[in-house]
Amino acid sequence: MAEQFIVTVKEIIPRTHNVKTFRVTKPDGFSFVPGQATDLSLNEKEWKENKHPFTFTCLPDDDFLEFTIKLFDNPQGLTNKLKTIEPGAEFEISDAWGAIEYKGEGVFIAGGAGVTPFISIFKDLKRKNEIANNVLIFSNKTEADIILKDEFKEMLGRNFINVITSQPGTEYYDKHIDKNFLEKEIKNFNQQFYVCGPDEFTKVMLDALKDLGADANALVFEK
Repeated sequence: MAEQFIVTVKEIIPRTHNVKTFRVTKPDGFSFVPGQATDLSLNEKEWKENKHPFTFTCLPDDDFLEFTIKLFDNPQGLTNKLKTIEPGAEFEISDAWGAIEYKGEGVFIAGGAGVTPFISIFKDLKRKNEIANNVLIFSNKTEADIILKDEFKEMLGRNFINVITSQPGTEYYDKHIDKNFLEKEIKNFNQQFYVCGPDEFTKVMLDALKDLGADANALVFEK
């Protein structure tokens, strides 16, 4: 069984109307690779077994751990409960795990909260001055749903491409990402592709990328 750690919430930072960042204490010697996740639960009797995967959105050498979490309106759900917690609350987390990690310059495609594995990756690349020509294509329902919009724009500039699917009059591309969109936006399919989002979104993106000539071995996603 994976080792478990108790961590204490130190700071809660609102990000959008339904996304918050939770900064917590970091256990001695704890390590992760940017893009990895942990199994997290609230360290309270009735919630302790209600574990969900969340991605680290800090840097590996920060003196805290951080999770940026979308909070859903589900009375029995952990993220609904997290709306009401305050600093001092405790989480139980597992060792880090996950298949998403940086393997070279490419295109990142995210749907909604699926962007979270990419936050630590881009922060790490920024710190190393290795953002290069990496591209982030980010799909959300409305502009108000865009997580860390200013931070991504500052890091990526024109290589931060927003897609908005349910907001009439948006300044951004206003349809779902499909094969035609990818073919228009991406000139080179002989590079790395990183995909994360809801299961159906991920499947559609991976199928489209393969159809357009992407190498199956160059597709990075949570299996």
